Amino acid sequence: MIELETLKKKIIYRANYRGTKEMDILLSKFVDKYINTFSKDELEHLFDFLNMEDEIIYNFYQTKKIDKKIKKNKIFEIFSKFKI
Repeated sequence: MIELETLKKKIIYRANYRGTKEMDILLSKFVDKYINTFSKDELEHLFDFLNMEDEIIYNFYQTKKIDKKIKKNKIFEIFSKFKI
């Protein structure tokens, strides 16, 4: 089990270094806004979410069409309503 602060650091890193500037901005703003409000379980869900391919996350953000790889949980709900 990953310690809370280590998990947060991994999440912040993963959100900021995606491969495209657009995804870096989108996910880093989302993480910055919510990371300190999530429980440990929610942070683990967020970590899993951030490990999905950029294309899946971006398509969901743009179209709200749910890919079968996206799990419906609190992270999913908050991200689906998130606006930059």
